[in-house]
Amino acid sequence: MGKIKTPEPVTPIASVFTSDEKLFESAKEILSKELGPCIYESTVLPFNHTDYYTAEMGSGLKRRIFAFEKLVDPSKLPALKLWSNSIEEDWAVGGKRQVNIDVGYVSLGKLVLASTKNHSHRIYLGEGIYGEVTLRFVGGEFQPWPWTYPDYASLQYRKIFAEIRRLHREKLRTKSTH
Repeated sequence: MGKIKTPEPVTPIASVFTSDEKLFESAKEILSKELGPCIYESTVLPFNHTDYYTAEMGSGLKRRIFAFEKLVDPSKLPALKLWSNSIEEDWAVGGKRQVNIDVGYVSLGKLVLASTKNHSHRIYLGEGIYGEVTLRFVGGEFQPWPWTYPDYASLQYRKIFAEIRRLHREKLRTKSTH
């Protein structure tokens, strides 16, 4: 029988997309109140791998990926997703979202994203939320799975998450020396 251990804390991330780039700063501010200061912010990235959100959110969507200082227990992912969904609802205009906030976390071995949608490769975490291992860290770099969204599978995104992983590793080292 294996020994039960407390899981290593993880670095929370948020992938935010919107057609109104001014909302990135507001999203970062509200996320930082819960997750600590932003330690990583990507450049503005095109959101052009799907038109799934166009009817609701309009065209010309842009994305930014943020990572935050606070180390969290990975079991908090459902609560983070419910909270980010409430932000989306609060900011909706006429029932249409102005911003989409996908939360997840980076650990040393993977990028996990939360979803309200079930699929064969997602595991139910509770409270109506599923978890997906979107990228895995193998051979010194993040690698996609067959189900990984094309944007997350791209080299550009994998480099972003490699940098967030590097920052995460530094936080873990600092935490263990204190």
